[in-house]
Amino acid sequence: MEVKTKKKYLRLIKLLNFYPPYLFSGIKVIAHNKEFTYFKVRLKLTWYNRNLVGTAFGGSLYAMCDPFYMFILIINLGKEYIVWDKAASIDFIKPGKGTVYAEFSIPKDQIAKIKEEVDIDRKKVFNFPCKVVDKEGKTIALLSKDVYVRKK
Repeated sequence: MEVKTKKKYLRLIKLLNFYPPYLFSGIKVIAHNKEFTYFKVRLKLTWYNRNLVGTAFGGSLYAMCDPFYMFILIINLGKEYIVWDKAASIDFIKPGKGTVYAEFSIPKDQIAKIKEEVDIDRKKVFNFPCKVVDKEGKTIALLSKDVYVRKK
């Protein structure tokens, strides 16, 4: 990845923390690797993201997981591919009563396989699982994200 492009994505990641749906939901990107194949996100429980029973609002739990698999693929596949979120599901396992975390990763070898499959089939939908966990590592929610990838 060229330096100019890398700087552009670094700015985007920093700005994401000030994106109103994230800023006002208590969501923050707290870690990523230099290849942009890994992200870690935190959601702090606050008065403005609590639901009626005092736990994390389900929409905020989903929002913290929404764009990251798509981001990883957009950044790593390049401009020759169209990448779009297609579908998602969330299974709430237990209430989010404090700070929660989610991690997203697509290894470089898996990205290469995705690229190879799309180069052959022209388009495909890929599924990525995700977990939201509390500070003890206990599962709060399980997500499944379907990401559509097509060769331009």
